Amino acid sequence: MKKLLLVVLGFVLGVSATYYFCNKGSDGVTETKPLGYISSDAAQKLSSAYNSRYELISKVIVTREGGDNRSSWYSLDDMYAYLSIAEKEASNSGYKMDGIRIYLGAYPEEKGVPGYTTMFFAPTGTSVNSETSMSPGSVQLRSSGDIPGVGCFNKGTLGDPPSSVYPH
Repeated sequence: MKKLLLVVLGFVLGVSATYYFCNKGSDGVTETKPLGYISSDAAQKLSSAYNSRYELISKVIVTREGGDNRSSWYSLDDMYAYLSIAEKEASNSGYKMDGIRIYLGAYPEEKGVPGYTTMFFAPTGTSVNSETSMSPGSVQLRSSGDIPGVGCFNKGTLGDPPSSVYPH
């Protein structure tokens, strides 16, 4: 019986150590990749698959030299600041912010020239007063509705050049 206990204990320790060391990042901290995390190769495939749409938009709709914009850049400081402000505004509006939704938009036409495509963030969440079921059989969706009245985040810088593809 003692030998069996030692074997089981050794197995548990071995599995635990393997899990711990195989899930560490380069800085030694255990990482859990978020749902939706994709490799750089997968991102390149998505960018390439968008090429035909981009060409159509640039030739038919946004007829300007260099084509339309296909990426936006946001600083981490601005993103953290926005998320903090949006969470406070959501809370003050009676919502629990649980994510963001990214929308495509376009700047208005100026002097007959179509505006560039842009992307903006809109906060999502649920009303703290909403009736939600917490029963074991209830399904929790990963996506919530947009929070009305809470500011969005735009004004990322255009791609450099606007038509550059991933990776740039």
